[in-house]
Amino acid sequence: MYNAKKITKAMILAAGEGSRLRPLTSEVPKPLLPVGDEPIIVHQLKWLRYHGVAEVAINLHHFGEKIQNELGDGSQFGMRIYYSYEEKLLGTAGGVKRMERLFNDTFFIIYGDMFTVMNLSEMAEVHRQKKALLTLALFNTLKPWEVGIVEIDNDYELLSFTEKPPKGTEKSNLFNGGIYVVEPGIFHYIPESMYYDFGHDVFPHLIAEKIPVYGYVLKPEDYLIDIGTIEHYRQVNEDIKTGKCKIDFEK
Repeated sequence: MYNAKKITKAMILAAGEGSRLRPLTSEVPKPLLPVGDEPIIVHQLKWLRYHGVAEVAINLHHFGEKIQNELGDGSQFGMRIYYSYEEKLLGTAGGVKRMERLFNDTFFIIYGDMFTVMNLSEMAEVHRQKKALLTLALFNTLKPWEVGIVEIDNDYELLSFTEKPPKGTEKSNLFNGGIYVVEPGIFHYIPESMYYDFGHDVFPHLIAEKIPVYGYVLKPEDYLIDIGTIEHYRQVNEDIKTGKCKIDFEK
């Protein structure tokens, strides 16, 4: 399934309303909230470019025009950006399906509220070795009832995926980091023009059909945080200020 050539395309999911970050997102879309000296999505673009990505699709909804005005055609980042405005939200998988025409080879999917400095190229190599249809970045959490929890076997293949399991029923502490390496074959499992979600719809189906989906467990020294709450937003800015998270995506 995997093409050994460098992965040069990605999609950033940036259509969410960021309701948990209000009032910060009352006038500003979540991807444009500053982390350190730059917006979250600018860090993501520089990180992707560092790992060889040259073309990026971004889906838009909440204040989407502000994101487009900020990023333009992507030339300032040495990339090309394509936009997909969703008048009605299509979900994480549905939004990607809408841009299917762009992805005829292995590509990355990044959730717009994930901030990380992990080694994306290493994750892509693991994906290639496993011959996976899709590989998820996984990270340990202390609050598994608040996120999508993944159970894996000794070979890192997914056994189950549970979105925000009731407290006390969690099967592991590994959560979905919102970063995927994906083959274009994934589009066979996503219907056209309807709301469809990776966590609720795609993953359970792939697991049930024993399609090769694997986890890539981040190392303890890797940094990844879901900037979905004001608490986490403050934390990432503090971590950058104190040097706990070091950003260096320049080439």
